[in-house]
Amino acid sequence: MSWLDEVNFNRDGLVAATAQDHHTGRILMQAWMNREALALTAKEQQAVYWSRSRGKLWRKGESSGHVQKLHELRLDCDGDSILLVVEQLGGIACHTGRESCFYRKLTEEGQWLTTDGVLKSPDAIYGAFSEQADKSGNSDNG
Repeated sequence: MSWLDEVNFNRDGLVAATAQDHHTGRILMQAWMNREALALTAKEQQAVYWSRSRGKLWRKGESSGHVQKLHELRLDCDGDSILLVVEQLGGIACHTGRESCFYRKLTEEGQWLTTDGVLKSPDAIYGAFSEQADKSGNSDNG
């Protein structure tokens, strides 16, 4: 039996994958993986995800240069969630140019407060692709 057979992919053939910084423990992002993406991640030791919006594999950093080098790959107790402990090259995981995709916090007043600033403009990272992604609502650039 392959280690991949122990992963409980959902009915769409996907499993949630959370990337965590191996130095700080900070959660960087959440994305999806299919069986091929998970196998490639383990083989290449770099994060490979499944882009639902594009319907294809995407290697984190393929357009931004912000690659996630794998340090550990973990499976949760139910087998339906993956944790990638990574080194985030360039220090930016989010397509908005921030360290983490989790840059907003709910206040006591019931408002989302932006807590992290932009480290690098998305236009500087992606160029014209950034504008196209913003219009389509695509957040899985990479």
